[in-house]
Amino acid sequence: MGLNQWRLNGSLRKGHDGLAALVQSMLQEDPFTGTVFVFRAKRADRLKILFWDGTGLVMAYKRLEETTFTWPVIKDGLMTLNRAQFEALFDG
Repeated sequence: MGLNQWRLNGSLRKGHDGLAALVQSMLQEDPFTGTVFVFRAKRADRLKILFWDGTGLVMAYKRLEETTFTWPVIKDGLMTLNRAQFEALFDG
């Protein structure tokens, strides 16, 4: 499973279809491959996760109340994570 993270302006206001359209148009990626796309808020206290599970698009939202997510270095708006890095990120 591939894991990618992006921060795109306004992406947290979008739903399933809007995020899938961003993945296709701006990132030139296919959202229907099983790759996990993580979109984060500017303040790094909220994120949305989008992925295809084989039957439909799945979207999850997480907001931290008292802290922010710790992010690895992001180059050119893109960060590729392995499973352990993703789990650590999602744990906050």
